[in-house]
Amino acid sequence: MTTSPPPGCGSIGADYHLLCDTEKAWGIVLESLAAAGILITIFLICSLFFLICKVQDNSKRHMISVYFFFLLGTLGVFGLTFAFIIKLNDRTRPTRFFLFGVIFALCFSCLLTHACNLNKLVRGRKPFSWRVLLLLLVSFALVQVVISIEYLVTMFVNQREEFLSMGRENTNKDFVMLLIYVLFLMALTFLVSMFTFCGPYKSWKRHGAHIFVTVLFSIAIWVVWITMLIKGNTVLEKYMWDDPVVAIALVSNGWIFLIMYIVPEICFLTAPLKLEDYPPENDFCQPKFIKQTTGVDNRAYTQDEIVQGNYSPYASHFQMKAIEPQNDFSIPRPKARTSPYHDYTGGKSPM
Repeated sequence: MTTSPPPGCGSIGADYHLLCDTEKAWGIVLESLAAAGILITIFLICSLFFLICKVQDNSKRHMISVYFFFLLGTLGVFGLTFAFIIKLNDRTRPTRFFLFGVIFALCFSCLLTHACNLNKLVRGRKPFSWRVLLLLLVSFALVQVVISIEYLVTMFVNQREEFLSMGRENTNKDFVMLLIYVLFLMALTFLVSMFTFCGPYKSWKRHGAHIFVTVLFSIAIWVVWITMLIKGNTVLEKYMWDDPVVAIALVSNGWIFLIMYIVPEICFLTAPLKLEDYPPENDFCQPKFIKQTTGVDNRAYTQDEIVQGNYSPYASHFQMKAIEPQNDFSIPRPKARTSPYHDYTGGKSPM
C-alpha cells in the first residue's frame, strides 16, 4: 500500500521527502541556509582570484592557496548537509562516512597551517613559502583521507551487508570513532593558535584571533552534536533527531567558518604593507640595506660639521686636529744655464 507524499512534495522518492516537506520544516530551513552558504562561498572564491593582483604583502600572498582550499572545504561542508537531510540509505551511508571526516580535516588543516605560519610572523621570523604551506596542508589532511578509505574498503570487502544494514547505535559509534583524527586536528589547532598571541609584532595577532575564535566555536558545536548523537537522543528517546542534529552542526560550522575566519581574512588581504609588521633589515619583505664593507668614507666636510656642532652619520668618531704649517716644501726652480759661446761673443748672445 503506497503512502501519499507529504505536503509540498510531488512524485519523488520517500528518501527525499524532507527536502520539500512543509510539515517537517527543518529540512527546508537547513537546505536554504546551506544553499545560501554555497552561493556566498562561491562568491568569495571568485573574489579571492580577483584580489590576487592587489595583495602587496608577500606573506599574505603566500596564504592565498590556503584560503582557496579552506573555501573548497567550506563549500563541501554546506554541500554535505544535503546528505543528512536525505534519509540514510545505501548511497548516502558511504558518502557520510567518507566525506564528513575528509572535508573537516581539510578545513582544520588549513587553519592549523595558517596558525603555524603566524607563529613565525608574530616573532619576527621568516614565514613559510607557499610550497611549504601547501605541503603542510596536504600532509595534515591526507591522514584522514587514508583513514576513511581504509575503513570503507575494509567494511565493503569484508562486511558489506553488515555495514549497509548496521543498526543506529553502531552506526553512530563508528561514525564518531572515524573522526578521532579530526578531533585531534581541532585540538592541535586550538593549542597552536593560542601561541600566536605571544610575540612582539601585534598586527599578526589579529589573524591568530580569527583562528582562535573559529576553532573555539567549532569545538563547542562538535561537543554538542557528538553528545546528542551518542547519548542525548537515546536518553530523550528522540531517535529521529540524529540526522537533524548532524545537519544543524554542519550548517552552523560552515557559517562559523565564513563569518569568523574567511571573511575577516579576505578583508585584511589587501591592506597596505606596514614596515612595523616585520623586523628591521629583514630579507623577506623589505629591501635590505646595503652596508659598506670596503673603501673609505668621504670626510671632506667633517671638520666643518664638528666645528658647527652638527652630527653627521659619516663623521669620524676620532678627534681631529688642524695641521700647523711648518717648512716650505715647494719645489725649487732650476737656474738658467750659461751659454758655451759666452767667451767667444764677449758676453753677447749670438744672433
